[in-house]
Amino acid sequence: MARGAVLLNRHGPDDTDVETVAATPTYLLTTEEVHTMTPERVLRTYVTLVAVSTGASSMIWGINTLFLLDAGLSIGKAFAANAFFTAGMVLFEVPTGVIADTVGRRASYLLGTATLFGSTLLYLLLWRAHAPFVLWAVVSVLLGLGFTFFSGATEAWLVDGLHATGYRGSLDAAFAKGQVASGIAMMGGSIGGGFLAQVTNLGMPYVVRALLLGATFVVAWRAMRDLGFTPKPRVSVRGEMGGIVRASLRHGLLNPPVRWVMLAGPFTAGVSVYGFYAAQPYLLQLYGHADSYWIAGLSAGIVAGAQIAGGASASYVARIFRDRIVILIGAITTSAAVIALIGLVTSFWAALGLLMVWGTMFAAMTPVRQAYLNSHIPSAQRATVLSFDNLLGSAGGVVIQPGLGRSADLWGYGQAYLLAAGIQVLAVPFLALARRKAVEVTPDQPLALRA
Repeated sequence: MARGAVLLNRHGPDDTDVETVAATPTYLLTTEEVHTMTPERVLRTYVTLVAVSTGASSMIWGINTLFLLDAGLSIGKAFAANAFFTAGMVLFEVPTGVIADTVGRRASYLLGTATLFGSTLLYLLLWRAHAPFVLWAVVSVLLGLGFTFFSGATEAWLVDGLHATGYRGSLDAAFAKGQVASGIAMMGGSIGGGFLAQVTNLGMPYVVRALLLGATFVVAWRAMRDLGFTPKPRVSVRGEMGGIVRASLRHGLLNPPVRWVMLAGPFTAGVSVYGFYAAQPYLLQLYGHADSYWIAGLSAGIVAGAQIAGGASASYVARIFRDRIVILIGAITTSAAVIALIGLVTSFWAALGLLMVWGTMFAAMTPVRQAYLNSHIPSAQRATVLSFDNLLGSAGGVVIQPGLGRSADLWGYGQAYLLAAGIQVLAVPFLALARRKAVEVTPDQPLALRA
């Protein structure tokens, strides 16, 4: 062992030292890191990473659909491009999850930042050239690849780091802090992007996004360390991937409490992406001025504000309702009703208010769902299983987004929102099955049991 280094051992379910268990990984940290890395610092680093990456990415979220329409795509093709982005996530979720579980969470995060930087610049070039749809499809897949490096790896990095530093708090509260930080960053980024597009053009937010992604890479390079996790030695890529995928299936789709929550994901994920991006042209239509880009940015900022409120309320809701599945069922049912109302109203202000309610419900649900899944997945397979969960959600988006986009082409945004509400309700029966199978832990049990 190197001088000045300490081995940290994970504790078992009974909170006893598992040094005698051969299969338990050990974590090599320097003496300085042992004294400086605390649960608070790990959580602070996680919140910082979430904030900087979301702030960078959200510069274009408020105007992305308008950007695609301005590039010459129809509504149907704009959502088809989004579907190719989602298809990229489907294709690369598991491979990038394997990278996070073998090479490391930090490496995965850095690769994601670099990929998003390059693909953002390519998107800008396609807009300037009014490129054909096939090129939009290819670059959209690359954007999807970039985001898959983030999905699962960031959450797994947080939980592993909290484990290694002896965190005894609630995972719901930890994820909720990230949700609030993400909401604040999204509010600033999306509103800023909308106003920037208004005073310059629709391409300028993409330039700023690329610059901020470069800053995100620097922050992650300096602040991220793979605590609580030792990358597995690679023998053969095929055998390694096969072993990890089999293990992730065992703890994912073959694990009943996790299976049904994962299978509910495609319905909610596909609808949420459409609901957010369709709001941009729909609100402009209700407002009556198609070139008021600041309205699109403002609507995205309102959703971000709702995300802050929802994330802040998640831990309180979890204390009142101890059954996380009950929380998810209630949030999904309520938000589906709100989506239907968005499609029925004809007032801009009413639609804007309903959009905020919908965003609050979705944000409150997200950290609860994250905590539920993490509580049923071991660390060694955590990033891969979470990536597989994102894969299923993305698969739903590949089908649902172009379908709802085509519906908006044929019948209008209002009817498409009504259809989206019906699709989201289909998630409820799967969650009901999860409630029958789940065995939840109590809030006073240590993190070793809950994650």
